[in-house]
Amino acid sequence: MGEIHLRPRQIIIIVVIFVVIILFITNTRQNCEFPKYYRSSARKDDLPTIFAITPTYYRPVQKAELTRLSHVVMLVPNVHWIIVEDADHTSSLVTNLLQRAGLVERSTQLSAKTPTQFKLQGKDPNWSKPRGVEQRNAALRWIRENTSKDDRGVVYFMDDDNAYSVELFEEMNKIQAERVGVWPVGLVGGLMVEKPILNNENIVTGFNAAWRPERPFPLDMAGFAISLDLLHKRPEAVFSFEVERGYQESEILRHVTVLKELQPLANLCKEVLVWHTRTEKPKLTEEEKLRKAGKSSFDGIEV
Repeated sequence: MGEIHLRPRQIIIIVVIFVVIILFITNTRQNCEFPKYYRSSARKDDLPTIFAITPTYYRPVQKAELTRLSHVVMLVPNVHWIIVEDADHTSSLVTNLLQRAGLVERSTQLSAKTPTQFKLQGKDPNWSKPRGVEQRNAALRWIRENTSKDDRGVVYFMDDDNAYSVELFEEMNKIQAERVGVWPVGLVGGLMVEKPILNNENIVTGFNAAWRPERPFPLDMAGFAISLDLLHKRPEAVFSFEVERGYQESEILRHVTVLKELQPLANLCKEVLVWHTRTEKPKLTEEEKLRKAGKSSFDGIEV
Protein backbone atom coordinates (compact mmCIF):
# COMPACT_ATOMS: atom_id res chain seq x y z
CA MET A 1 0.00 0.00 0.00
CA GLY A 2 1.38 3.38 -0.95
CA GLU A 3 2.09 6.12 1.55
CA ILE A 4 -0.60 8.70 2.32
CA HIS A 5 0.57 12.27 1.93
CA LEU A 6 -1.53 14.97 3.58
CA ARG A 7 -1.34 18.56 2.54
CA PRO A 8 -1.00 21.23 5.30
CA ARG A 9 -4.60 22.32 4.69
CA GLN A 10 -5.86 18.78 5.22
CA ILE A 11 -3.84 18.44 8.42
CA ILE A 12 -5.36 21.66 9.78
CA ILE A 13 -8.88 20.44 8.97
CA ILE A 14 -8.26 17.12 10.76
CA VAL A 15 -6.86 18.89 13.83
CA VAL A 16 -9.85 21.27 13.95
CA ILE A 17 -12.31 18.34 13.69
CA PHE A 18 -10.45 16.50 16.48
CA VAL A 19 -10.59 19.55 18.77
CA VAL A 20 -14.31 20.05 18.07
CA ILE A 21 -15.02 16.41 18.95
CA ILE A 22 -13.07 16.69 22.24
CA LEU A 23 -14.89 19.89 23.18
CA PHE A 24 -18.27 18.30 22.38
CA ILE A 25 -17.56 15.23 24.51
CA THR A 26 -16.36 17.38 27.44
CA ASN A 27 -19.37 19.67 27.27
CA THR A 28 -21.77 16.71 27.03
CA ARG A 29 -20.30 15.14 30.16
CA GLN A 30 -20.72 18.39 32.06
CA ASN A 31 -24.33 18.75 30.95
CA CYS A 32 -25.21 15.15 31.85
CA GLU A 33 -24.15 15.32 35.48
CA PHE A 34 -26.72 14.20 38.03
CA PRO A 35 -28.75 16.99 39.61
CA LYS A 36 -27.24 18.54 42.71
CA TYR A 37 -29.87 17.09 45.04
CA TYR A 38 -29.24 13.58 43.73
CA ARG A 39 -25.47 13.85 44.16
CA SER A 40 -26.06 14.91 47.75
CA SER A 41 -28.50 12.08 48.49
CA ALA A 42 -26.17 9.55 46.88
CA ARG A 43 -23.75 9.96 49.80
CA LYS A 44 -25.24 7.42 52.20
CA ASP A 45 -22.66 7.86 54.96
CA ASP A 46 -23.97 9.62 58.04
CA LEU A 47 -27.52 9.90 56.72
CA PRO A 48 -30.55 8.71 58.72
CA THR A 49 -32.41 5.66 57.50
CA ILE A 50 -35.73 6.69 55.97
CA PHE A 51 -38.31 3.97 56.67
CA ALA A 52 -40.83 4.46 53.87
CA ILE A 53 -44.09 2.61 54.59
CA THR A 54 -46.30 1.67 51.63
CA PRO A 55 -49.66 -0.05 52.20
CA THR A 56 -50.85 -1.83 49.07
CA TYR A 57 -53.48 -4.28 47.86
CA TYR A 58 -54.12 -6.31 44.72
CA ARG A 59 -55.74 -4.42 41.86
CA PRO A 60 -55.06 -4.05 38.12
CA VAL A 61 -52.74 -1.05 38.59
CA GLN A 62 -50.84 -2.40 41.63
CA LYS A 63 -47.69 -3.48 39.80
CA ALA A 64 -47.61 -0.29 37.73
CA GLU A 65 -47.91 1.86 40.87
CA LEU A 66 -45.21 -0.03 42.77
CA THR A 67 -42.89 -0.08 39.75
CA ARG A 68 -43.05 3.71 39.47
CA LEU A 69 -42.41 4.03 43.20
CA SER A 70 -39.49 1.58 43.07
CA HIS A 71 -37.67 3.86 40.62
CA VAL A 72 -37.75 6.64 43.21
CA VAL A 73 -36.49 4.31 45.95
CA MET A 74 -33.61 3.21 43.70
CA LEU A 75 -32.34 6.79 43.58
CA VAL A 76 -32.32 7.31 47.36
CA PRO A 77 -29.85 4.88 48.95
CA ASN A 78 -30.79 5.57 52.57
CA VAL A 79 -34.44 4.51 52.11
CA HIS A 80 -35.61 1.22 53.62
CA TRP A 81 -38.87 0.40 51.86
CA ILE A 82 -41.54 -1.43 53.89
CA ILE A 83 -44.33 -2.75 51.67
CA VAL A 84 -47.35 -4.10 53.55
CA GLU A 85 -49.99 -5.97 51.56
CA ASP A 86 -53.64 -6.11 52.61
CA ALA A 87 -53.71 -9.91 52.38
CA ASP A 88 -53.23 -13.07 54.42
CA HIS A 89 -49.84 -13.70 52.82
CA THR A 90 -47.23 -11.75 50.88
CA SER A 91 -47.45 -12.10 47.10
CA SER A 92 -44.99 -13.22 44.47
CA LEU A 93 -45.86 -10.07 42.49
CA VAL A 94 -44.31 -7.83 45.14
CA THR A 95 -41.42 -10.24 45.73
CA ASN A 96 -40.59 -10.32 42.01
CA LEU A 97 -40.79 -6.54 41.77
CA LEU A 98 -38.31 -6.04 44.62
CA GLN A 99 -35.93 -8.60 43.12
CA ARG A 100 -36.01 -7.04 39.65
CA ALA A 101 -35.46 -3.58 41.12
CA GLY A 102 -32.47 -4.79 43.16
CA LEU A 103 -34.14 -3.64 46.38
CA VAL A 104 -34.40 -6.89 48.33
CA GLU A 105 -31.68 -5.89 50.80
CA ARG A 106 -33.21 -2.43 51.25
CA SER A 107 -36.79 -3.54 51.77
CA THR A 108 -39.14 -5.51 54.01
CA GLN A 109 -42.21 -7.29 52.66
CA LEU A 110 -45.10 -7.79 55.11
CA SER A 111 -48.77 -8.70 54.97
CA ALA A 112 -51.61 -7.60 57.26
CA LYS A 113 -55.20 -8.17 56.25
CA THR A 114 -57.79 -5.56 57.21
CA PRO A 115 -60.39 -7.18 59.53
CA THR A 116 -63.73 -7.21 57.74
CA GLN A 117 -65.68 -6.29 60.89
CA PHE A 118 -64.25 -2.77 60.96
CA LYS A 119 -66.43 -0.28 59.12
CA LEU A 120 -65.79 3.45 58.86
CA GLN A 121 -68.65 5.60 60.14
CA GLY A 122 -70.05 7.74 57.33
CA LYS A 123 -72.20 7.76 54.20
CA ASP A 124 -69.50 7.55 51.54
CA PRO A 125 -69.73 4.04 49.98
CA ASN A 126 -66.14 4.31 48.74
CA TRP A 127 -64.90 4.49 52.32
CA SER A 128 -66.56 1.37 53.77
CA LYS A 129 -63.47 0.67 55.90
CA PRO A 130 -60.42 2.60 57.08
CA ARG A 131 -57.70 2.38 54.48
CA GLY A 132 -54.19 1.33 55.39
CA VAL A 133 -54.72 1.23 59.18
CA GLU A 134 -53.79 -2.41 59.74
CA GLN A 135 -50.94 -2.21 57.21
CA ARG A 136 -49.35 0.97 58.61
CA ASN A 137 -49.62 -0.34 62.16
CA ALA A 138 -47.94 -3.60 61.12
CA ALA A 139 -45.07 -1.59 59.67
CA LEU A 140 -44.79 0.51 62.84
CA ARG A 141 -44.59 -2.69 64.92
CA TRP A 142 -41.83 -4.00 62.68
CA ILE A 143 -39.89 -0.74 62.97
CA ARG A 144 -40.17 -0.64 66.78
CA GLU A 145 -39.07 -4.28 67.01
CA ASN A 146 -36.12 -3.96 64.64
CA THR A 147 -34.69 -0.57 65.63
CA SER A 148 -33.81 1.22 68.85
CA LYS A 149 -34.37 4.74 70.17
CA ASP A 150 -30.68 5.45 69.56
CA ASP A 151 -30.83 4.69 65.83
CA ARG A 152 -30.97 7.66 63.46
CA GLY A 153 -34.05 7.38 61.36
CA VAL A 154 -37.19 8.92 59.90
CA VAL A 155 -40.57 7.27 59.28
CA TYR A 156 -42.58 8.32 56.23
CA PHE A 157 -45.95 7.02 55.02
CA MET A 158 -45.35 6.71 51.28
CA ASP A 159 -48.60 5.72 49.56
CA ASP A 160 -48.26 4.04 46.18
CA ASP A 161 -50.58 6.37 44.25
CA ASN A 162 -48.59 9.59 44.73
CA ALA A 163 -45.76 11.18 42.73
CA TYR A 164 -42.53 11.93 44.62
CA SER A 165 -39.50 14.04 43.84
CA VAL A 166 -36.13 12.71 44.96
CA GLU A 167 -35.64 16.11 46.58
CA LEU A 168 -38.33 15.26 49.14
CA PHE A 169 -36.11 12.60 50.71
CA GLU A 170 -33.24 15.06 50.84
CA GLU A 171 -35.53 17.23 52.96
CA MET A 172 -36.33 14.31 55.27
CA ASN A 173 -32.63 13.97 56.05
CA LYS A 174 -32.92 17.35 57.80
CA ILE A 175 -35.55 16.27 60.33
CA GLN A 176 -34.19 16.83 63.83
CA ALA A 177 -34.39 14.47 66.78
CA GLU A 178 -37.85 14.29 68.38
CA ARG A 179 -39.38 16.40 65.62
CA VAL A 180 -41.96 15.95 62.88
CA GLY A 181 -41.09 17.47 59.51
CA VAL A 182 -43.87 18.98 57.39
CA TRP A 183 -44.12 20.35 53.84
CA PRO A 184 -46.69 21.21 51.13
CA VAL A 185 -48.54 18.58 49.09
CA GLY A 186 -49.79 19.30 45.60
CA LEU A 187 -53.22 18.47 44.14
CA VAL A 188 -54.98 17.48 47.36
CA GLY A 189 -58.03 18.47 49.37
CA GLY A 190 -59.58 20.30 46.43
CA LEU A 191 -56.62 22.69 46.21
CA MET A 192 -53.62 23.05 43.91
CA VAL A 193 -51.48 22.92 47.06
CA GLU A 194 -52.23 22.18 50.69
CA LYS A 195 -49.52 23.65 52.91
CA PRO A 196 -48.50 24.65 56.45
CA ILE A 197 -48.81 28.34 57.36
CA LEU A 198 -45.82 29.94 59.10
CA ASN A 199 -45.55 33.11 61.16
CA ASN A 200 -42.72 35.65 61.01
CA GLU A 201 -40.59 33.39 63.21
CA ASN A 202 -41.06 30.43 60.83
CA ILE A 203 -43.22 28.55 63.32
CA VAL A 204 -46.15 26.52 61.98
CA THR A 205 -49.37 28.16 63.14
CA GLY A 206 -51.88 26.31 60.95
CA PHE A 207 -52.71 24.97 57.50
CA ASN A 208 -54.56 26.34 54.48
CA ALA A 209 -56.70 23.19 54.25
CA ALA A 210 -60.13 23.64 52.65
CA TRP A 211 -61.46 20.15 53.44
CA ARG A 212 -62.29 19.59 57.13
CA PRO A 213 -60.01 22.43 58.31
CA GLU A 214 -61.19 21.83 61.90
CA ARG A 215 -59.03 18.69 62.10
CA PRO A 216 -56.23 18.95 64.72
CA PHE A 217 -53.66 18.40 61.96
CA PRO A 218 -55.39 19.11 58.62
CA LEU A 219 -52.71 17.74 56.32
CA ASP A 220 -52.24 14.81 53.95
CA MET A 221 -50.42 11.58 54.80
CA ALA A 222 -47.75 12.54 52.23
CA GLY A 223 -47.09 15.86 53.99
CA PHE A 224 -45.12 14.79 57.05
CA ALA A 225 -42.48 12.41 58.41
CA ILE A 226 -41.69 11.48 62.01
CA SER A 227 -38.31 11.18 63.68
CA LEU A 228 -37.68 7.55 64.65
CA ASP A 229 -36.86 8.34 68.27
CA LEU A 230 -40.30 9.94 68.71
CA LEU A 231 -42.01 6.68 67.74
CA HIS A 232 -39.93 4.79 70.28
CA LYS A 233 -40.67 7.39 72.91
CA ARG A 234 -44.42 7.26 72.16
CA PRO A 235 -45.35 3.56 71.66
CA GLU A 236 -49.05 4.50 71.79
CA ALA A 237 -48.66 6.42 68.52
CA VAL A 238 -50.55 4.25 66.03
CA PHE A 239 -53.46 4.53 63.62
CA SER A 240 -57.02 3.68 64.63
CA PHE A 241 -60.10 2.03 63.13
CA GLU A 242 -62.31 4.24 65.26
CA VAL A 243 -61.59 7.69 63.79
CA GLU A 244 -63.45 9.45 60.99
CA ARG A 245 -62.31 9.70 57.40
CA GLY A 246 -59.42 12.15 57.10
CA TYR A 247 -58.45 11.94 60.77
CA GLN A 248 -55.76 9.23 60.54
CA GLU A 249 -52.99 11.83 60.22
CA SER A 250 -54.24 13.66 63.30
CA GLU A 251 -54.63 10.38 65.19
CA ILE A 252 -50.93 9.52 65.06
CA LEU A 253 -49.58 13.07 65.23
CA ARG A 254 -51.52 13.96 68.39
CA HIS A 255 -49.37 11.41 70.26
CA VAL A 256 -46.00 12.73 69.12
CA THR A 257 -46.13 16.50 68.64
CA VAL A 258 -47.99 19.78 68.87
CA LEU A 259 -48.54 22.36 66.14
CA LYS A 260 -45.79 24.80 67.17
CA GLU A 261 -43.20 21.99 67.32
CA LEU A 262 -43.61 20.96 63.68
CA GLN A 263 -40.43 21.45 61.63
CA PRO A 264 -41.16 23.27 58.33
CA LEU A 265 -39.11 21.94 55.39
CA ALA A 266 -39.05 22.31 51.59
CA ASN A 267 -37.71 25.88 51.66
CA LEU A 268 -39.92 26.84 54.59
CA CYS A 269 -42.92 25.20 52.92
CA LYS A 270 -42.55 27.21 49.70
CA GLU A 271 -41.84 24.23 47.40
CA VAL A 272 -44.02 21.29 46.33
CA LEU A 273 -42.05 18.03 46.18
CA VAL A 274 -44.91 15.50 46.37
CA TRP A 275 -48.25 15.34 44.56
CA HIS A 276 -51.41 13.44 45.45
CA THR A 277 -51.91 12.33 41.86
CA ARG A 278 -53.78 9.02 42.22
CA THR A 279 -54.31 6.68 39.31
CA GLU A 280 -57.34 6.47 37.05
CA LYS A 281 -59.14 3.17 37.33
CA PRO A 282 -58.52 1.31 34.04
CA LYS A 283 -61.44 0.43 31.81
CA LEU A 284 -61.39 -3.36 31.43
CA THR A 285 -64.76 -4.02 29.82
CA GLU A 286 -63.25 -6.28 27.17
CA GLU A 287 -61.31 -8.19 29.81
CA GLU A 288 -64.55 -8.73 31.71
CA LYS A 289 -66.10 -10.26 28.58
CA LEU A 290 -63.15 -12.63 28.29
CA ARG A 291 -63.44 -13.56 31.95
CA LYS A 292 -67.09 -14.49 31.56
CA ALA A 293 -66.06 -16.75 28.70
CA GLY A 294 -63.44 -18.41 30.89
CA LYS A 295 -60.55 -16.67 29.15
CA SER A 296 -58.13 -13.78 29.77
CA SER A 297 -55.66 -11.62 27.88
CA PHE A 298 -52.83 -12.26 30.36
CA ASP A 299 -52.63 -16.05 30.74
CA GLY A 300 -49.23 -16.76 32.29
CA ILE A 301 -48.22 -13.09 32.31
CA GLU A 302 -47.76 -11.02 35.46
CA VAL A 303 -49.28 -7.59 34.74
